[in-house]
Amino acid sequence: MRAFGKLVAAALLALGLQGCASAVMDYSEMPRERGQARVENDGHKPLQCVPYAREHSAIKIYGDAYTWWDKAAGKYPRGTLPQAGAVMVLNNYAGATRGHVAVVRQVMSAREIRVDHANWLDDGSIYINNPIEDVSGDNDWSVVRVYNLKTGGWGGKLYPVQGFIEPAGRMPDRNDDNNADHPDLVADGGPGQHMGATALASEINAFR
Repeated sequence: MRAFGKLVAAALLALGLQGCASAVMDYSEMPRERGQARVENDGHKPLQCVPYAREHSAIKIYGDAYTWWDKAAGKYPRGTLPQAGAVMVLNNYAGATRGHVAVVRQVMSAREIRVDHANWLDDGSIYINNPIEDVSGDNDWSVVRVYNLKTGGWGGKLYPVQGFIEPAGRMPDRNDDNNADHPDLVADGGPGQHMGATALASEINAFR
């Protein structure tokens, strides 16, 4: 009887699996590759987007995020389309002095990129391989939405993109007149004192 019972159970399991296999799953709203959120919790000050972007890209600009686009003029190429290594600049999504910068890790498609950035949710966290989707009508990357790695879903808010600062051209010096009088307004310390980003640099690089 026990053997017969096992046979019946196996048959029922096979039918159940066949039923699952026949169902079509719609993954169109899900990123094709999972990202990873890194939380800064080692006792350092919370990380901010500006020093993180500067340390993890070839764009060496100082000052608050909303000033980066204008400061890049004449020093770095600026474009409207993403490329790996560029810095995406978001601006004016919550007032003229509200900005955010993120380093483009890779271009997944004409509509999706992955970025590395810090303090996106004002929590001091580092977000690695974070999906970003272009939702502009003309596919010109003027408006994007951001995948929330903590909730596992796309955010409902749309963000205007000022553009992409590309990693080429003259590398500004720390003593450049355009930078010297404008310290990081939201940075975790002045130039040379970004303890949080420096302390986690080797850990973050392990995911590259």
